[in-house]
Amino acid sequence: MGSKDKRKHFRVNSLNLSYVFVNGDNDEEKQTIGRTLNVSESGILLETYIPVNLNDKLLLTIGLKEDLVNIKGKVVHIAKDEDEKHEVGVEFTDKDDAVTEILKKYIKAFKDHQERE
Repeated sequence: MGSKDKRKHFRVNSLNLSYVFVNGDNDEEKQTIGRTLNVSESGILLETYIPVNLNDKLLLTIGLKEDLVNIKGKVVHIAKDEDEKHEVGVEFTDKDDAVTEILKKYIKAFKDHQERE
């Protein structure tokens, strides 16, 4: 009864991060915190108590070891659970090569750690 994962990139289970809502004028509106459920090179799944809307723009700050990385994203999926928490799928947008390389290193290190356990 297993299902094959059709995702393009390996997902990493992670921790908390900070994010900022960005309005249509690219002005930062409010900052809050969410818990990362998984992350890949192309996007992230967050758990948050703050409701969001599809296509909302976010500026995410992710701590990867010593590095803090700011990544822009767009909300592409929302699901609400019974505890009033929201699962928010965010697709990364406008990320540069340096951010991509940090994400790749983080995902590789996490995957290696998982295989040793």
